[in-house]
Formats: sequence, structure tokens, C-alpha cells
Amino acid sequence: MHFVYVLQCSDGSLYTGYTTDVERRVAEHDAGEGAKYTRGRTPVELVHVEEYDSKSAAMSREYEIKQLKRKQKLALVESKSQSVADT
Repeated sequence: MHFVYVLQCSDGSLYTGYTTDVERRVAEHDAGEGAKYTRGRTPVELVHVEEYDSKSAAMSREYEIKQLKRKQKLALVESKSQSVADT
């Protein structure tokens, strides 16, 4: 499986990435071994995850999310949180 995830950094900023192992990747970010962007912004919190069958689909979605404005990303995170809470 392939995943696209959104992290909220300690400074309130959002980071979007791709991985095949979400738990490992979040731990890497928290340890300062993740992306350069998140190194000075730990700890991070996982706020959104999407699962895909193919790497190309996940990478396409990662690009789409990265193109969103902050307000749109926050709406995405909030809408997914509500749908999970409703189930």
C-alpha cells in the first residue's frame, strides 16, 4: 500500500508527504531524520492519511494536496476528521 499523509508541525504549519509505512515515516520526522522542512519543527502530529493501491496514484494525490492553499488543506483535514468521528 502507498500513503499520502499530512503532518501538523509544532509551529502550526502543515507538511504533506508520501510513504509506504506511515508509522515509520512519522517517527523519522519526529527524530529529525525526515524531510528538511520538518527537522526544526518537531514534534509533528499526523492529522490526515489517504491510502492508494499504486505509487503513481499516491504521488499524484500528494502533488494535488501540495498545490492547495493552507485554508483548503485545513478543510481537507477537518472533513476527514469528521467523517472518521461519525463512523
